[in-house]
Formats: sequence, structure tokens, C-alpha cells
Amino acid sequence: MNRFDRITAILIQLQARRVVTGPALAERFGVSLRTIYRDLRTLELAGVPLLGEPGVGYSLVEGYRLPPVMFTQEEATALLTAEKLAAHLTDGPTAQLSGAAMDKVRAVLRRPDRDHLETLAPRIQVYGPPTQAGYSSTYQQLVTAVAMQRVVHLHYQAADSTTPTTRDVEPVSLYRGRVWHMVGYCRLRQTFRDFRFDRIEQLEVREEVFAARPETLQQHWAAEAKQRPREKVVLRFQPTAVPPASARHLLDTKYQYGWTHEHHQPDGSLEMTFLLGDLRYLAAWLLPYAGAITVVEPPALREHLRELAQRAQDFFGAAQTC
Repeated sequence: MNRFDRITAILIQLQARRVVTGPALAERFGVSLRTIYRDLRTLELAGVPLLGEPGVGYSLVEGYRLPPVMFTQEEATALLTAEKLAAHLTDGPTAQLSGAAMDKVRAVLRRPDRDHLETLAPRIQVYGPPTQAGYSSTYQQLVTAVAMQRVVHLHYQAADSTTPTTRDVEPVSLYRGRVWHMVGYCRLRQTFRDFRFDRIEQLEVREEVFAARPETLQQHWAAEAKQRPREKVVLRFQPTAVPPASARHLLDTKYQYGWTHEHHQPDGSLEMTFLLGDLRYLAAWLLPYAGAITVVEPPALREHLRELAQRAQDFFGAAQTC
């Protein structure tokens, strides 16, 4: 990046955020702190009204911005979601370009709208690839409810129930695995619950504003992990050993089974680590990938897989001889 482009990008950073620090800019642009200070001085000499506070950072005088491109708050929220999707579901260069474009959007927003996005950004997470399923206006309604701390009224079909239940929920966060989920405080159950979008039959955002709760999505998951013991599982998956569609399916659904991280191996395999509480549950998911999966640890998982394979052989082998 040449100096002109870097200085322009620094100006965009200053407009996109309330405060930026010299070290953060130096790390972002891969230059020394002294270079950043020179660039900031250049902006000042060009008439850009900078405010600097020792130990805090740099900001622009309120009201100074580039020629505006007007976005509604809803449009900016939609672009924030697109940025999250791009960061996780595309290649690195595309994700960087998406982030740079979103910074330009933030730069032309009014300060209240920028603050709105900064508050909302940590509450929207994307972990898995897109599906073909659509949820009409569910996402937009729920992201509004999260941002405005509004109670939502649901008719919800839980997986373990034959009939839908009616409940009021205080939505805290949205995240995406294979499908979209909402985590919120369920007043019916008096605890935090995870709600899948595709099981919400009816949704109404109420006028009632609920008091902010300190729990975040990460704290909710941490509490869940403490309540149920988790066992570490390490697998090696060879994608070329199964049809491409099967490999994609495993990678798409791993988030539902306690996946935490993975590393590419020299032989082209993936070493994947999971934390979960039920090895039998994981074994039932892995069995169709026989020949492509090697269990590194624990040995008990191999035993569960052998038992499942033997039961399948006994049943289908006997059925074929009848």
C-alpha cells in the first residue's frame, strides 16, 4: 500500500470509529508507530480536524466527514451481516475487501448509527456455511429485537416436543451454524435457551423493553460447558476419501458436535478437535464416514464406532439372508 492510500485509509478508520489508537493503526497497516504519527500529522496539515488525547487515542471533530452516502440503520445492519458472512464464508482477500468496504459504510454514518453497529457487531456470529432455507423476515425482526432489547413472543416447535409452545423471550444474541439461532432468556423456562429459526412458527416483536442482562452468548456457552462434562476428541479427516458432497456435509455439520478448531496436515487431512459430553452421539455422526476418519483420541470413541458398525452388520447381514 502506498502512502497516499494508507493516509486515505487512516482517514476512513478515523471516521468509522469513535477513537483509534496509534499502535492499532500501525498494526493494521504494517508500518511503524512513527510512520503513523507522520501520517496523522499530514492529515492535520491538510485541514482534517483531529483530536488527540494521551493514553486514549485519536478522533475526529464531530460533524466532519467525507461527502455522505446515506444509509438507513436497517441497510447498515444488513451490510454488517454481509460482512460477517464474508469474513467466515469466503477466502481471505475477499473477506479483507468486505471489511474495508464496511469501514467506508461506517465512515459516512451518523455517530448514533455507528454506535448502534458497534453494539450490535459482537452479538452476530457466523460459524457455518449458508443453506438454501430462508426465514422470510425472521432475521430482520430478531436483529431489531436484539438491538432494541425488545421482548419477542414465539410459537416454537422444540425438537423434543410434539406440539409447539408459546413463550416470551428476551433475545441476547444471534449466531449462525448450519442454520440461524437465537440465544435468549426464556421466561417460560426461566433460563437461557437456544432457538433455531427454522423451528419458529410465529414471531412477534413486542413493545416491551427488557432490562439489559450481563450474560453474553459466550458466557451462556461457558455456563453450559460447566454444567455438562466435556471430553476432548481429536480426529483426522481425509476429505478425498469420500465423495465431495459427503466431505462438504461433514464440514458443514461439525459445529453441531462440539467442534473447536482444526489444522491442515501435510498429507492433506484435517486434524479436528471437538469438546462434547456424549461420545455415542458423535459416533453416530461419524459412522457414515468410515474410511475417511481416524480417531486419534480417545480410544473409547473407537469402541463406540465398532459397536455401531457391528450392530449395523448384524442387522443388515441377517436381513439379507432372510
